[in-house]
Amino acid sequence: MSSNHPLIEVENVTKVYQMGQVQVHALRGVSLQVHPGELVAIMGASGSGKSTLMNILGALDVPTSGVYRLEGQDVGRMNDRQLANVRNRRIGFVFQTFNLLPRTSALANVELPLIYGGVWNRRQRCLEALEMVGLGDRIHHSPNELSGGEQQRVAIARALVNEPSIILADEPTGNLDSKAGAEIMRIFQQLNEEQGITIILVTHEPDIAEHTRRIIRLHDGLVVGDDPVKNPRQAGEHMYARNARHLVNNGKS
Repeated sequence: MSSNHPLIEVENVTKVYQMGQVQVHALRGVSLQVHPGELVAIMGASGSGKSTLMNILGALDVPTSGVYRLEGQDVGRMNDRQLANVRNRRIGFVFQTFNLLPRTSALANVELPLIYGGVWNRRQRCLEALEMVGLGDRIHHSPNELSGGEQQRVAIARALVNEPSIILADEPTGNLDSKAGAEIMRIFQQLNEEQGITIILVTHEPDIAEHTRRIIRLHDGLVVGDDPVKNPRQAGEHMYARNARHLVNNGKS
């Protein structure tokens, strides 16, 4: 599924934070490549640098040194408008804590990125994104009326609605039980297999990482392992197979 040209290239990236009189070296020279259509897990203990790396990949933070290229473009040389376009259009974000507006419906939560982007035909695209993640019958429910797994599916729909080529997910199953976590991983596998979306997720759970096709391991800000998963675990049946191509086939505006 991946091509010969990297989608993401990270070369000798470091990140140093100044904490008072102390320098904290979060990344100490990370180099890696991710190709289009990959499904990758980044693993490491707390403090290993995995979330710092994800923030850099998402253009939410900048490295202290080194180069990050996205589709051959040096992200460090992008202006504010170009960076905003990367964050709003090319990358979808999914977080452990869902980051949903509490008194707003699922539909309205998914609609937010389109409002910020000034996109028309928002309702149809949002409905299709929610249908893709199996929530077509829950569109008017607020987060407090949804289970944790359903809230994370709303967050995934929100990440999908701008039709990104990359999804970055930081501990997306961290607040979920094993059944809900498996459902989330099935959705990620479906999006990767059916739509070719490149997915990079941070996790500290080995059983979650085994659902991906490649595991990158960080320790003290360094890459200490980068290995293919020989037999990725399949997270249940193709629960949303009938909806998997909706955004590709019907969601363009």
